[in-house]
Amino acid sequence: MPSVECDPDEARRRLEAAGVDVEAGNTEYERWRAARDGAVAVAYDDKVVVQGATPVDLLALLRESGGRAHVYFDGASRGNPGPAAIGYALVTSDGIVAEGGERIDETTNNRAEYEALIRALEVARDHGFDEVDVRGDSELVVKQVRGEWNVNDPGLRERRVTALELLSGFDRWSLEHVPREINDRADTLANEAFDDG
Repeated sequence: MPSVECDPDEARRRLEAAGVDVEAGNTEYERWRAARDGAVAVAYDDKVVVQGATPVDLLALLRESGGRAHVYFDGASRGNPGPAAIGYALVTSDGIVAEGGERIDETTNNRAEYEALIRALEVARDHGFDEVDVRGDSELVVKQVRGEWNVNDPGLRERRVTALELLSGFDRWSLEHVPREINDRADTLANEAFDDG
C-alpha cells in the first residue's frame, strides 16, 4: 500500500477541492477517509495511506509537488454539427491518473475538439500538475492555440482564449499534434461516451 507523508489537513483540502468526498475515519487512529474510483485514502497523524486496485488518481491528488502529466484530448461530432462527445486521459510515470468521456451539446467537430482540450486542462489543473505536455489529433486546434493559424470563427476564438488561460496557469506546457493512433485512448473514451449516451 503506497503512503504519502503529508499534513492530513492540507491533504484533505486538496481532495475536497478536487471534488472528492471526505468522511470521518473508522477508528480512533484514522483522522478521515476518502474514496474515489476503487481506491481509498486513509489519513493518520503524519501520513495518508492509499489502498485499492487503482490508487493512482488519489496519489496524484495527494502528492506535495505538482509534477508533470501527459494530457491527451479528443472531441467528435456525428453530423458536424450534430451530437458530440469528448474524451481525455492524463498519464504520468505512475500510469493513467485520470480519464473520462462525456456527451456534450450538439456542436461541430472543431468545437468538440476545443471542449475536449478545455476539459482535459481543467482536470490537469484540478489534479495540481505544474507541467503538462498536451497531445491531440486535431491539427486545427493545436495550430490555432499555438498561434500558427488564425481563428475566424467567434465561437472557436472564445474557446481558444479559454484554453490559453488554462495553459498559462501551468509553470510549463507544450501542445503538439499527434496521429490518431497515439491519441487512441482519448478517441476511445469519446466514442464510448457516444455509445453510453
